[in-house]
Parts: sequence; C-alpha cells; structure tokens
Amino acid sequence: MGQKVNPIGFRIGTFLPWKSRWFSEDSKYKDYLLEDIEIRRTLMEKLKIAGIIQVELERLPKSLVVILTVSRPGVVIGRGGSGLEEIKKIILEVIDRFKKSKSRSASQVSDGQSGQSLKIDLRVNEVRNPEISAHLVATRIAFELERRFPHRRVVNRAMERVMQAGAEGVKIILSGRIAGADIARVEKYHLGSVPTQTLRERIDYARSTALLKRGCVGVKVYIHKKAEKD
Repeated sequence: MGQKVNPIGFRIGTFLPWKSRWFSEDSKYKDYLLEDIEIRRTLMEKLKIAGIIQVELERLPKSLVVILTVSRPGVVIGRGGSGLEEIKKIILEVIDRFKKSKSRSASQVSDGQSGQSLKIDLRVNEVRNPEISAHLVATRIAFELERRFPHRRVVNRAMERVMQAGAEGVKIILSGRIAGADIARVEKYHLGSVPTQTLRERIDYARSTALLKRGCVGVKVYIHKKAEKD
C-alpha cells in the first residue's frame, strides 16, 4: 500500500494538517472547494519564479487567509509590499471569475470586485532548506529533462544534492517515453532510507511532468527528512 498511496495524503489528519482549513454548509461546500482548487492552481503557476512549494487556505466568516510557502519570499513581497497587493488582486479575480462561470447574481460579483465583502490576508513563509523540498526537486528535474539533458545524469545530480542537504534518503521514479524510447517504461532510483509504511517518518512527496517532443515523462520524488528536534 505504501507504494500506491500518496505519502502526504496518507499522513493528513494524524501527522500533517489539511491544506484547506474551513467549515461550510452543504450548499456552499462544493463552491468553496472548487474556488480553493482554482486559487491554488493559479498561484502555483504565477509564483513559479519565487520557488513556491504549497498554498494553504483558511476561510473565516469575512476573510480568507492565504499562507504561501516559498523559497524566495523577497520575490513575493516585492518593493514596499507591492507584490502582495498584486497577489491579492489575482485572488479576487479568480474568485470573481469563478462566480461568473457559475452564473451567480450580479450583486455577488460586484461585491467580489470591490473587495469589501472579502478580506484577503496573505502570509509568506520561507523554506528553511529548499534543497530537500520534493516539489522543487521534481520541478527542477522536469525542467532539465525538457532541455534534453541525459536523464540519468539529471537524476543522479538531484539525489546527490538532496543527500548533501541533510536528507535521510531519496527516491525518484521516472515513467513514460524516457530518452525518446518507442516503448514507455519505468525507472526507479534510490539513495538512503525511504520508509513507506512508517507514519511517524517525515516523507515529502511531489510529482511533475516533463513535456518532451516524443511524449510526456512523469517525475515522482520521495524525500525522507530528518525528524525535527523539540
């Protein structure tokens, strides 16, 4: 089971918190869920340069708290906080666009555009060690594969960086038409210890896709981090 289940989803609720934290009635649950998905997808795309890792959302009665975890917070904040204001506008635009697509009333759309009915609270957290972030490692591998670097050299260098940064172990899986092969295959690379069934271990997981001329290559990264000392 540990080979098939997402390690992060496997630990949510016991050792890891949810990425969306709010409560809603049955009538609004679906709308809030789809809004969260669209907001998270837009921010992950817009803030690639800042090395964004995850987006956490907390909904309050009249406000929305957005927690961004990035490797370069200065890019997000900008000069004098100008970057934060732009991100708030992007979030409001996503919410308004979602409301219009759902054919809601004109009063709700106008309230969202004015920003008076919903207050956006942005918080930016910096990653202590970006070299052992599974999302950043997977994104970097996919980017280098798209630039036609040899896949074995790319993976070996990535694993060496992760181990030198202090990780307990790393596992990388490539799947698809690797190196332009006519038949798709799966290749697994492993260094150190990566337990899949021990819930108390800190396993970071991410996946990405490299879009190549011969087809797509999927990238999965598992990183076993050291336990934090109290």
